[in-house]
Amino acid sequence: MAHTTIYVGCTVPQLLKGASRIFPSHSALGVLRHSAFYYCTVNGTIKSERKMDHLERTANNFRQEVITQAKVCGITNESETVKRLRLAIANKDFTFKAGQWVDFFIPGVSVVGGFSICSSPGLLEREGILELAVKHTVHPPAHWIHTECTLDSEVALRVGADLHGYQEGKGNGHKLGTVKLYYSAKNSSELLFKKNILGLMNTFPGKITCCFHVTQQRSQICKELQPHVTEGRISKKDLEKHVSDNTSWYICGPPPMIESISKLLSNIGVPGNRVFFEKWW
Repeated sequence: MAHTTIYVGCTVPQLLKGASRIFPSHSALGVLRHSAFYYCTVNGTIKSERKMDHLERTANNFRQEVITQAKVCGITNESETVKRLRLAIANKDFTFKAGQWVDFFIPGVSVVGGFSICSSPGLLEREGILELAVKHTVHPPAHWIHTECTLDSEVALRVGADLHGYQEGKGNGHKLGTVKLYYSAKNSSELLFKKNILGLMNTFPGKITCCFHVTQQRSQICKELQPHVTEGRISKKDLEKHVSDNTSWYICGPPPMIESISKLLSNIGVPGNRVFFEKWW
């Protein structure tokens, strides 16, 4: 049976990877199929009053044994607040699956970071490159990336959060459904990877669609983006039309946003076991 998948997010780098697993003939940042986030919290409640350390929050999560050295080979400003970090991986045994994150070890920084991978496994296989998208915060690892990291800086990585429950589509009767992404940011410059998303929409018409939301837009929105942008927050009216027995919901964003959207989905009749979100922020 085909599924409809709805992604609701304030940040999307961790959602935009894995299109090559769904559509092997295309190389792109992509959309995760049903079951791809089974390591996420299901029917859980996040309390945002206390900021937990990354290693504390993920203490019970699966981790690979391999810790590999990596060298920064590219730094790009994706927006005023987000940097894309391009890392060269020397260890041939280092692998990851779409949807995973890494423990990020920085020499001289005692706090370990946790960042979602925003590149595809195919890029690592072809070029030995892994990419992270990191938003600027006062958290020491993110602060280091934005203020001290330079080309040739050396760090160490370890892959965490294996995709438990994932099944290959071959021979299991799975049929590709549709994916709808609701993506909210302060303004259009903070809509990371929007060109990639528009490209996927053009490549897979009817299968992948996106509605961008901006809450504090001050400048004119570019013509290409205008048909897909709504001013204001993601609302009950936006989401309730997608409620069905075959729809799975994936939420990505800061804890207060996840709590708010989870409550909204419950109020419109979405069962808790159909709602998934990351728990390690």
